[in-house]
Amino acid sequence: MKPPLECYAVCPPGVEQLTARELAALRIRHGRVDRGGVAFRATNRQLYLANLWLRTATRVLVRVAAFGASSFGALEQRAEEIAWPTWLGADGVAGFRVTATASKLYHTDAIAERLARAADAATGVPAPRRGQPAGRPEPTQLFVVRARNDRFTVSVDASGVPLYKRGWREEVAKAPLRESLAAALLLAVGWDGSGPLVDPFCGSGTIPIEAALLGRNLPPGYQRDFAFFDWPSFEPGTWASVIGAAAEAERPLEVAILGADRDAGAVDAARANAGRAGAADEVEVRHAAISDLAPPEGGPGWLVTNPPYGERLAASGDLRNLYARFGTVARERFAGWQVAVLASDRRLVAHSGLRLESVLQADNGGIPVELLVARA
Repeated sequence: MKPPLECYAVCPPGVEQLTARELAALRIRHGRVDRGGVAFRATNRQLYLANLWLRTATRVLVRVAAFGASSFGALEQRAEEIAWPTWLGADGVAGFRVTATASKLYHTDAIAERLARAADAATGVPAPRRGQPAGRPEPTQLFVVRARNDRFTVSVDASGVPLYKRGWREEVAKAPLRESLAAALLLAVGWDGSGPLVDPFCGSGTIPIEAALLGRNLPPGYQRDFAFFDWPSFEPGTWASVIGAAAEAERPLEVAILGADRDAGAVDAARANAGRAGAADEVEVRHAAISDLAPPEGGPGWLVTNPPYGERLAASGDLRNLYARFGTVARERFAGWQVAVLASDRRLVAHSGLRLESVLQADNGGIPVELLVARA
């Protein structure tokens, strides 16, 4: 594995520019920005940095091969040329996620089968003996394969478990927000830890906890493992240096972060998640309806929230009244605060009476959403 590595940061559609900004902040020069991802070149150290620090990315891929093939014979020949042992250790087994568009080879399972056969042969994974059930060991390393117009790109997944799974969210409330999208909201509104932050519909606490990690300058991946740990080319000394630098970059958080929810179960989940994230001292979680919400000291600051919008949740009562009450509380108790609302229906948000403008369009679990901001 000789740098520079050709890498690609996969991210939720709509947040690509935020991911590109994160790479730039890590002093990693990015290239092409696509819908759902950002290309960049990296050294081994920069690859480790990207996995550890990117808050908005889903996974980081490294290209291992690119070639043309319009027949299975050609595919098999090119697959045998891939340096599989670079990415698969003695116990490594390749798994494949294949997409094919406008190519003569379009059967994705058959493509995966040929690639797996080549990887197994190169790394010594035994084929089933006669009389044994067909199959192979459970894959331990994902490869992402894209075929388009008979051109194949094979990439290895450097992340493993998706990056939005930080390791601390074991308990979720209804309609949870992914950690990567919560981080995107905070970055999009420019919250930097210089003022308090309140989420009045906090659910399992994702936005307040992500804010605490961001405010303390803690990397989102500090509690988890990565797929590249198992690569034969992994450099433990380089990784130790990356982690050591991250520990030195931590800073104290000197502003209040408050989450509130009227659901007692959500409050319990948020508190437990904050404890696992090491943010119990930074995140206060209150059991309170929006009508009872009062701002913490140190304002004005930011109201950032993902309120119920009826797509995932069965509407309990009239959501229009909930948004109207939210707008009233924002104007009367949070005057001068920045307000940011993740919404799927502007007509519903309009009942808040706030003059909101869109700053981000994204996708939340298949639902098109936008981040709307205003000053209360």
